[in-house]
Amino acid sequence: MSPRRIIFIVIALLASGATILIGRAWLSAERPVQVEAAPPPPKPATMILVARGELHSGQFVRPENLRWQAWPDDAVSQSYIVSTQNHLEDYVGAVVRNAIGDGEPITETRVVRPGDHGFLAAVLTPGYRAVTVPVTPSSGLAGFVFPGDHVDVILSFTLTDPNLPSSEKGDPAHVHHTGETVLTDVRVLALDQRADDQSKEVSVAKTATLEVTPKQAEAIAVVQELGKLSLSLRSLGQDEAEASGEAASNKLSYTFDSDATQLTPPPEFSGSKQKVVVVRGDKVETTEFPKR
Repeated sequence: MSPRRIIFIVIALLASGATILIGRAWLSAERPVQVEAAPPPPKPATMILVARGELHSGQFVRPENLRWQAWPDDAVSQSYIVSTQNHLEDYVGAVVRNAIGDGEPITETRVVRPGDHGFLAAVLTPGYRAVTVPVTPSSGLAGFVFPGDHVDVILSFTLTDPNLPSSEKGDPAHVHHTGETVLTDVRVLALDQRADDQSKEVSVAKTATLEVTPKQAEAIAVVQELGKLSLSLRSLGQDEAEASGEAASNKLSYTFDSDATQLTPPPEFSGSKQKVVVVRGDKVETTEFPKR
């Protein structure tokens, strides 16, 4: 082989090697290696119950006031309510004991649930009292009164003229039945020992717990000794007379048996009669007639 051919082959090999190196460098420049830092592993989280919106002291908790939220495991307190141990529905109907801000965790110490010790005291309006009255299926509206409803309290009892002779006091003609509305617009707190109105199931109660003022509580204690109490359910809406304040000026009403049926004569109590004294010389005559 001649020296010229050998030199030509060497030059060709060098050119090929240089072309390969230049091509690799160009490809490396066109497709830079993107090195990304691996994301840190997520911290384990626990779903806890938090407030959705502001919850005020004394407020009843509704489903729209609660939500589950992820919370870092290392920041979960023992007082928090976690989804693996509780259900959101368990806290619907509870009463907020202390104000809770939006997104703040719900704890057992900040709410009181129906059936918990102190629930009734948390539900009571400041300055009011809770009294319990016996009811029957008829006087308690056959189970269609629920906690949170407003009712009137009606007393039914019998009356006799105290000034009648003892022999006449037992005479049916002198015994009259009457009904009187003794309290109006009273809130029902609980029926029997149930203060939860979420189920809405009809159940006949034997007692009703009412929210009243201290003076009304005294009145309830007295009228229970006089006769039978009944509940009259009020509408959820406020009528025009109440809205204008006219109802507040009206006195509590009463009804005698003679007002309910014409077959019963009207009562003629001594206190319901007017007296006219006629003096003729030394003779005095007294005439009584029913008040109109």
